[in-house]
Amino acid sequence: MTTPHPLLDQPEWQSLTAHCEALRNLDIRQAFIDDAERHQRLEFTAAGLTVDFSKQSVLPDTLQMLVALAQANALPAKIASLFAGADVNGTEQRPALHMALRDFKPEAIEVGGTDIKPLIADERKRLHNFIQNLHDHHWLGFRGDAITDVVNLGIGGSDLGPKLVADALRLDAPRRCRVHFAANVDGGELLRILGDLDPATTLFIVASKSFTTPETLLNATTAREWLLAAASGNRSAIARHFVAVSANKMRAVEFGIDERNIFSMWDWVGGRYSVWSSIGLPVMCAYGTDVFHRLLRGANLMDEHFRTTPLAQNVPVLMGLLGIWHGNLRGAQSWAMVPYDDRLFHLPAYLQQLEMESNGKRVRNDGSAVEYATAPVVWGGLGTNAQHAFFQLLHQGTQLIPLDFVVALNHPISPRAHHDALVANCFAQSEALLRGKRFAEAFADSSHGNDQTHAEHLARHRTMPGNRPHTLIVVDELKAETMGALLALYEHKTFVQGAIWDINPFDQWGVELGKKMAATILGEFDASGPTPAHDASTSAWIARYRQRRGD
Repeated sequence: MTTPHPLLDQPEWQSLTAHCEALRNLDIRQAFIDDAERHQRLEFTAAGLTVDFSKQSVLPDTLQMLVALAQANALPAKIASLFAGADVNGTEQRPALHMALRDFKPEAIEVGGTDIKPLIADERKRLHNFIQNLHDHHWLGFRGDAITDVVNLGIGGSDLGPKLVADALRLDAPRRCRVHFAANVDGGELLRILGDLDPATTLFIVASKSFTTPETLLNATTAREWLLAAASGNRSAIARHFVAVSANKMRAVEFGIDERNIFSMWDWVGGRYSVWSSIGLPVMCAYGTDVFHRLLRGANLMDEHFRTTPLAQNVPVLMGLLGIWHGNLRGAQSWAMVPYDDRLFHLPAYLQQLEMESNGKRVRNDGSAVEYATAPVVWGGLGTNAQHAFFQLLHQGTQLIPLDFVVALNHPISPRAHHDALVANCFAQSEALLRGKRFAEAFADSSHGNDQTHAEHLARHRTMPGNRPHTLIVVDELKAETMGALLALYEHKTFVQGAIWDINPFDQWGVELGKKMAATILGEFDASGPTPAHDASTSAWIARYRQRRGD
């Protein structure tokens, strides 16, 4: 029999519950007036990022109480275990050592008694040699042409991370190859990409840890057929136009990929934490290994901050604890990410997988059911577009929706007028969410040309409560180092929340069920006779689809 998790019965939790009730009517605007040093007290720096928590619905005492909760739940020991290579992924009995991929110190890191540092160093060397051959035009296609375009075939962590980073760094270094990403099993996506490419100058990366991911393998098979049609069926062309990132070399070789061009994945790196590994190959194809190493070093700076900084000044810890404050104590069910930089277009989607796949769990580490909310719904969009899409809900809606802003103070190419307007909008939305608009202000605005009754009516519609909690993350300039630090910040935030909730952020069993059922139904499309029993709706739709196909 499992023992009850003590979280909800801990004195620290009870104190936070009472404190939250006492702050139910906290006016953040008044908090700035009451504490002239509030902004300084609640602004922190880490690895090139400045993180401003001063517009969150907390007092400095709140953070101290949240830190006490983290101490009571052994967060420092859990962080140490993570970095020491303990089996923090309990269901799969594995460590989670994605941090080792960006650790350049000489000290050994052991998994199962084997130092993994030499493995990482060897793989870096292989990647460097491959990229050098590609960029120096020593790697040629079946017709003798240099490679100009690289298509990454992967899904989930094999797509979201490298796609985000490749887009984010497009102004940080000269582009050496164009990179494209096809993830969806919808053939329309892949064919749209291939329609603009020349098979003789295109290289495919098949990124699948198991080399059995259905969507990725179907896309890879279609891409192979497209290539062979151009190469007059010469299968030797496959080895010139396909490489793989996989732990299953045998299946990759069976596909036609030269074993020398299969790059490693390891069990101690989870998919959504894998952009730092060979999964980052598209980023290297685009910009080279030097840029990629700068990304790693930026992430490593955040790792060291997370590993060594006291909890009360530890930015990932504080971010994670604020998520618990909003989700578990204040009842928020979602949070929004709004980057004010076009290069971060894919950041909300990346964070959706990172947080919801990691912490979307209902069972604790000991197998018992959780008794509290875990991962929130993560959503968002690009500023300033988002202001004209969902900010109405943020300003006047009834839900509590915390959000994070990300903005860079400098931009390498944007005209001054554009960047001034972008940053002004970010700061203005932050202030507007804090201040809102009082009824008296709205009435004054509504009084021009209207009688008092209509002015009062309009004022009610124009009133905004303000007091909307949010965090502002500012970088001097978006480049490889700050991008690495930003992604590592959210990785560690996710770990902190999983540690407090006592859940495993490194497995994803819920992803598997639908995939297995899809394989079953796919087989039934080509079967003769009635389909096996499903629910009535699914059986009916299978029958209709088979009829539509002409079966």
